[in-house]
Amino acid sequence: MPQFLKLSVAQSRTLSTTSETLEALASTTLNAAQQGIHLVLFPEAYLGGYPRTCTFGAAVGARDPAGREQFLQYFHSAVDLGDTPVGAGDEWVERRLPVAKDKEHRGDGTREELERIARDTGVFVVTGLVERAGGSLYCGVVYVCPKLGIIGKRRKVMPTGSERLIWAQGSPSTLKAVTTTIAGVRLTLASAICWENYMPLLRYSLYSQNVNLYLAPTADARDTWLPLMRTIACEGRAVVLSANQCVRRRNLPKWIQGDQPTDNEYKNGSKPQHTNPSRRRSSTITKTEDNHEINWPSSGIQSDGESQTNGSPALKDLQLESPHKPRRRSLITRTADNHELVLPAAPASIAENSVIDGEDGDDFVSQGGSCIIDPMGTVLAGPLWKVEEGGLLTVEVDFEDCERSRLDLDVAGSYSRNDAFRLEVTGLDINPPP
Repeated sequence: MPQFLKLSVAQSRTLSTTSETLEALASTTLNAAQQGIHLVLFPEAYLGGYPRTCTFGAAVGARDPAGREQFLQYFHSAVDLGDTPVGAGDEWVERRLPVAKDKEHRGDGTREELERIARDTGVFVVTGLVERAGGSLYCGVVYVCPKLGIIGKRRKVMPTGSERLIWAQGSPSTLKAVTTTIAGVRLTLASAICWENYMPLLRYSLYSQNVNLYLAPTADARDTWLPLMRTIACEGRAVVLSANQCVRRRNLPKWIQGDQPTDNEYKNGSKPQHTNPSRRRSSTITKTEDNHEINWPSSGIQSDGESQTNGSPALKDLQLESPHKPRRRSLITRTADNHELVLPAAPASIAENSVIDGEDGDDFVSQGGSCIIDPMGTVLAGPLWKVEEGGLLTVEVDFEDCERSRLDLDVAGSYSRNDAFRLEVTGLDINPPP
């Protein structure tokens, strides 16, 4: 008999504070419950925030104080789930880790709040988040069952590009699929976060566990993402949900838009101020032909529209120009500890498309693209573009379609030639869970 479930992806954006975002997650989940939705997926780094446009003041061989201050604010916005830096696995899931004598639970209470939301609404919640453990941050996903609470958590094993500066690598053992039964339908679900989906062996480790609900929270809004999701659905013969944030520049979290302290403020030992809207770092935003964004730092600190140096060499930026057109223009900045940052200036050829921070916040830094795909690779819903508020894609899926589609393709079984090819993952049993 058909095994139908109503599934949704929430194209929700991170708000200015983690508590506000948790409240928004609760509201969206309640809305989903009122529509009879069984499971909802939220985007990558939804709790804690995806630090889009941030540079954290870093260049090869140098970091600046303003970037460290920005990282501090990001670190504080992350959630503490009470896990260890290595990851305690089932011991954490089953609450077997020690709790401080003066505490009722480990962490900052985010785990308990997520479990309350799922329990009160009856909706199975899967959300991306940025997890703080020890002194490091991890990009993760939690699976929150209405009856049992959190039944699994994983951490991104391969942060992408500049993410590697701020996110530690998670253990491959967290790629473990989880099982649950919703409305009589047995699910084996697992997640691959953003560009982990471009890792063929990682995908295969999930296929091998006989996943029938494949979750792909992401921050990738390129038009190449949908074909990848269709390939994964067709390849894995699984239902695929992918959720991304849609964000206009003006709606980036305040800690991203906020003020950056000057070098003098650090040298003088004064407390950096982060609430004065007239003092902020300015930058030029450009878009390349393939719609990627580049954040070009501008010289100096903007104050009432004027560049301020206060006579400090650390704040005097020297723009180097060459009479030869092919030569790239650069921006040289000296930090407080006398390191040089060499940053590319915006090329003249694309300057006409530039947007200066604060002058126009209506442009999208992420256009979304959330989608739902069936086990044969057919798009059931989405992709959803430029919908920033209330983007909830919903479909009803018959999970017996996963089995029907295995007639001619099971990449981890009949189509695998596992007598000749074999995959091993450190710390992970990739056989289907019991």
